[in-house]
Amino acid sequence: MKSRFQGMRALAMGLATGAMTAFWGASAFAEDLIGQPTPGGIAMQPGVTQLKHDAIFFHDAILMPIITVITLFVMVLLGICIVRYNKRANPIPARWSHNTAIEVTWTLVPVLILVFIAIFSFKLLFAYHDMPHPDVTVKATGYQWYWGYEYPDQKIPEFVSNILPEDQAKAKGVPYRLAATQPMVVPVNKTVQVLTTGADVIHAFAVPAFGIIMDAIPGRVNQTWFKAERIGTYYGSCRELCGVDHAFMPIEVRVVSQADFNAWVLSKHGALPGATPTTVSAQTLGTGAAATAPAAAASALKPPVNAAAPAGSAPEPTATNTTAAPKALAAH
Repeated sequence: MKSRFQGMRALAMGLATGAMTAFWGASAFAEDLIGQPTPGGIAMQPGVTQLKHDAIFFHDAILMPIITVITLFVMVLLGICIVRYNKRANPIPARWSHNTAIEVTWTLVPVLILVFIAIFSFKLLFAYHDMPHPDVTVKATGYQWYWGYEYPDQKIPEFVSNILPEDQAKAKGVPYRLAATQPMVVPVNKTVQVLTTGADVIHAFAVPAFGIIMDAIPGRVNQTWFKAERIGTYYGSCRELCGVDHAFMPIEVRVVSQADFNAWVLSKHGALPGATPTTVSAQTLGTGAAATAPAAAASALKPPVNAAAPAGSAPEPTATNTTAAPKALAAH
């Protein structure tokens, strides 16, 4: 009986070791993509913000070892009980029903484990809420079923970001259902504050590479933040079941240099900090003089029209821009 028990214990340990080897081996051999899901990947998506680095450390170095040890320990105990204390191996059961030492142990040890986890969990939670002074603020509004982005500091009115059609996504070599028609653009190594709200139902703004997710609730403004460390394109999506086309409202964020961000702001007829909109438009767009026609300014600040809204969807909510209009915009 003893040899059979030892053989089954060795088999269980061998299976556990093989499973762990296969798990970590698959994770190691999968070449992780940056900013988008990795086909066949197992581990968390690589991060480009300190928040995501800390979240990955918390998951890989704290939670996974604890979970693995607990799982193996419980599996061994179950194996021992099944093999050693079944009716055939132990026909006469013991008559005792309590063991004070064991009961104290299985109460105290889980409490200590949770306290240990809480130390790292609270530290990470505080980091998410301790936002530095933002360099850029973006208001992200969730609609059924697309996103609207507004840059109040740069005086860029809300513009619509739809899912990029499949044929265009294939032509550009970008992932379908992740790429968008107009991405959010932010500068690298700058603190970006994202204000989220919903225009109709609850949505959620999530970008895995940044390690952020925040609900967008009608009638309420939530905030989150990130500071991207490297230039690139990073994809996310709505994370709330917001309707029939929930899977068709991706998030695309392009992190660019400060110079490229300034150029993008001017291409949107926005204003750069420290310069009047009239001077910036005239110098950058090469018009020689800023346009003074009130109609041009009014046209530039009209609410966005979502031409790619799904057929049969709810009427698009009217997007308003509460920031002051620039005194003059370049003709375009």
